[in-house]
Amino acid sequence: MKPPIPLLDNFDHIDNPFRHRITLTESVAARVMIDLAVANTEFSLALQFIYSYRGSPDTSATYRREVERLLQWAWLVEGVSLPEIRRQHFERYVEFCQSPPAAWIGTKNVSRFVDTSGELGRIPNSEWRPFVAKIDKRQYKNGKRASKQDFNLSASALQGLFAVCSSFFNFLCQEEYLDQNPVAQIRQKSKYLRKQQASAPIRRLSHDQWSAVLSEIEIRAAADADPERFERMLFVMTALYALYLRISELTESERWQPKMSDFWKDASDHWWFTTVGKGNKQRDVSVSDAMLQALIRYRVFLGLTRLPLPGDHHPLLPKSRGKGGIASTRQVRNIVQEAFDCAISKLQSKGDEDEAESLKLATVHWLRHTGISEDVKSRPREHVRDDAGHGSSAITDRYIDVERKERNESAKRKPVNPD
Repeated sequence: MKPPIPLLDNFDHIDNPFRHRITLTESVAARVMIDLAVANTEFSLALQFIYSYRGSPDTSATYRREVERLLQWAWLVEGVSLPEIRRQHFERYVEFCQSPPAAWIGTKNVSRFVDTSGELGRIPNSEWRPFVAKIDKRQYKNGKRASKQDFNLSASALQGLFAVCSSFFNFLCQEEYLDQNPVAQIRQKSKYLRKQQASAPIRRLSHDQWSAVLSEIEIRAAADADPERFERMLFVMTALYALYLRISELTESERWQPKMSDFWKDASDHWWFTTVGKGNKQRDVSVSDAMLQALIRYRVFLGLTRLPLPGDHHPLLPKSRGKGGIASTRQVRNIVQEAFDCAISKLQSKGDEDEAESLKLATVHWLRHTGISEDVKSRPREHVRDDAGHGSSAITDRYIDVERKERNESAKRKPVNPD
């Protein structure tokens, strides 16, 4: 089976699909197994559906991935249009996603389209695949590289597949293109979706790991080799931890441009940080004294006043070159990863291999998890809930793992032989 050709570019390169009808490229149209006019109609509807989520880059990317896979399978593999999909078709689709053909699996994330010089403009990337085999960060750091045999559709990915496809089919029903949602017809989703008795454990840094991260950055910032790099790194790591920020809340996007005046003082001399987070929800995060000192240190290094005043539009994370703030989440991930790498080297030099190996798995989101987990030990959970932007206290409760510890401690005393 040939690898599919990408369908959906990002909206920086696509006109508003509600205003302009966009059709399939000739290379894709030549391979579609259904009527081309029907395929173009469904393509247009898919673009409209995804465009509705453009305010949230992460959500838009997730929906684009799932809708694209569904269309590729329906048009190129099953040879059906969307109104023809019934329960049995969708079950076959799920099984297809759990074990896709090798030609549909890549071993690295690449962009769907690439820019070319001349009249061709943007063209499909021949290296793109709908599915990507991945390995964890620790395996990669230890020299392993992903292969197609490593592909595995996780339980959370499968749950996302059901959720997005069901939402897409509901949209098509509302547009009167479908008369029923085939996902809703699957009564025994449990054979695909695994239920857990308890929530998965929260991934976080240990006390020794976080201490190694901070101390190593401070040492390198004081070494004068590249102070700008490490002062920014220290501020980024502190903000992600102390304010429970997601990476998208630090970087610029169409919906959010974080600036210095987002730190502000109320009438009671309390400091807050305003951000726009998941679901395009704005929230105010209380600022600790330690976070305020980190802000002062960073601003003084940048040559600004110690604390921001109303109307201070300096970007929160200014670019090293050029104007404006950092807009690339990948750049922030690289900053965080470099900080983790510094700490890994420090832990290894101390002979603490277990902590170093564990830290190789850490991601940016672990900093948010760690900050919440530490604070919920001493702060009212309702306060932590609101600062973290959790929709309910039940989500915050997942960070309280005292019960799990007690359960494990009591298990240690269970005898194998009662005699």
